[in-house]
Amino acid sequence: MSAETSKFLSYILRHAPESIGLELDSEGWTDIDTLIAKANAAGQAIDQEMLLLTVRDSEKKRLTLSEDGARIRAAQGHSIKVDLGHAPSQPPAQLFHGTATRFLEAILAEGLQPGSRQQVHLSADRETATQVGARHGKPVVLSVNASRMAEGGHTFFQADNGVWLTNHVPAVYLTIIEAPAAGGTCQ
Repeated sequence: MSAETSKFLSYILRHAPESIGLELDSEGWTDIDTLIAKANAAGQAIDQEMLLLTVRDSEKKRLTLSEDGARIRAAQGHSIKVDLGHAPSQPPAQLFHGTATRFLEAILAEGLQPGSRQQVHLSADRETATQVGARHGKPVVLSVNASRMAEGGHTFFQADNGVWLTNHVPAVYLTIIEAPAAGGTCQ
């Protein structure tokens, strides 16, 4: 599996299917054979075996195959409008969000916003949140009081890959639990 192939497929299926002439249905699905043909026509050499290995071996599990194995979609993270059809789920009492220190002031003022994505992404474990935050700079991990949010009427969904999704996390439900120390490392 190539990291480049995984990134390409995630980009196409989350953000820009039209960039290779691909259309997704309302739930974000597309036919695998059509995706492969359009990707190859756009100069991205992919075959079915490579695509299936990419889905299977991806650590982040960003891509989902249909039950019949004929279609594929991104598990979450879309900037284009799709309805993933996830049923509301009761979240664990605590969830986590990783971000960079430069975003902290705005988050503490406005809460977590989806930005260019459809929903806010939360993880069930602190490690994953730390890794996500580190991709954007010096990481900060925020704890989300998900049980209080749910009691307050906020809805949560869980994507096929385990990522927790919600529309917005008001700042009142956030606590900083990990931030860079003076030397720049996390405590």
